[in-house]
Amino acid sequence: MNLLNLFKVSLKAVANNKMRSFLSMLGIIIGVAAVIIMMAIGQGSKESIRQELSSMGTNLLTIRPGADMRGGVRQDPSAMQTLKMADYERIVREKRFVTKVSPEVTSSGQVIYGNNNTTSSMYGESVEYLDIRQWVVDEGECFTDEDINKAAKVCLIGATVVKELFGENIDPIGKTIRFKSIPMRVIGVLKGKGYNSWGMDQDNVIIAPYTTVMKRIAAQTWFSSIVCSAVTEELSDAAIEELTQILRDNHKLKEEAADDFTIRSQAEMMETMSSTMDTVTVILVVAAAFSLLVAGIGIMNIMLVSVTERTKEIGLRMAVGATGPVISLQFLIESVVISLTGGILGVILGWVVSSFLPSFGMPSSVPAWSVYVSFLVCVFLGVLFGYIPAQKAANMDPIEAIRHE
Repeated sequence: MNLLNLFKVSLKAVANNKMRSFLSMLGIIIGVAAVIIMMAIGQGSKESIRQELSSMGTNLLTIRPGADMRGGVRQDPSAMQTLKMADYERIVREKRFVTKVSPEVTSSGQVIYGNNNTTSSMYGESVEYLDIRQWVVDEGECFTDEDINKAAKVCLIGATVVKELFGENIDPIGKTIRFKSIPMRVIGVLKGKGYNSWGMDQDNVIIAPYTTVMKRIAAQTWFSSIVCSAVTEELSDAAIEELTQILRDNHKLKEEAADDFTIRSQAEMMETMSSTMDTVTVILVVAAAFSLLVAGIGIMNIMLVSVTERTKEIGLRMAVGATGPVISLQFLIESVVISLTGGILGVILGWVVSSFLPSFGMPSSVPAWSVYVSFLVCVFLGVLFGYIPAQKAANMDPIEAIRHE
């Protein structure tokens, strides 16, 4: 019997038991759909995080106080005071691979306007901060270098702060809000950014001159961090080396001494987050793949039942000249057809579900290679779990098979 006729016979056998074949496919459909959806969520989340980090600038560098050992106890970086005004001034003066620099002082607390209040975070920054972090002033104007020199009590506020304090149809420009009892005049409103991938509201923010936050609100002489922008993403490593040397010289650290600061690039953060998401995706896919294993066992079970029910048919086929390998190939084709059809339906289901996930606030992106892998896995499962039933059919004795009732 040629291969085409054998394929037709196998398709007819599958079609004659529609309900049984569909139930066999169901496990494959669910398993493949689950794998596709998990891959789509993992890939979508990774792309969303990369896009979000890229929106902050792929050449962003952040300098933070580094934890050190004092009396055998590792210090909390947030409690350290290693970044001073002299560091900022020297970076501005000697930088070659850095274009923009902004010292950063942060404080959180209650913001009040009239009878309304909310909790927000205030960031003390330089004028260059908006370019570094790609903020846009939607209304009003940004503070100036003169405001920084005078430690002026002016600020920019995010869309969430506007909504909570002023509501709708009220222009906040020129209004005075109170942050930790300190009056601050609103001179600008930032364009909304929405929530980030970590569920943080990026618009619940107040930006003011760093001197204002240092002297009038936080009452400190050190910086929480210093943010910089490298000339290009490719020169980020050179910029890190430059900044490291400047800070070590300024802090008078000996050659064998460890840094009392840390410098992180946006590219490094992107790699770390991508690696984390890849790990999470693998865990999700492995969990979903177990359903494929169970589905494969289900196919083997159904095929064994089919061999038992069709024992007499197998005996008759052998009696008229069908060899063991031909019988074996027929059942393998049936197994692969069931598995591959279920795989195709599973891919379609997974793709459809994945396309609706963004509507529910979940990032989703189906990688093309996952579809090809799904087809290969389904063929592999069909052959793997169809082999034992096929061999059982091929090894039957024709006479005993014909006598089977």
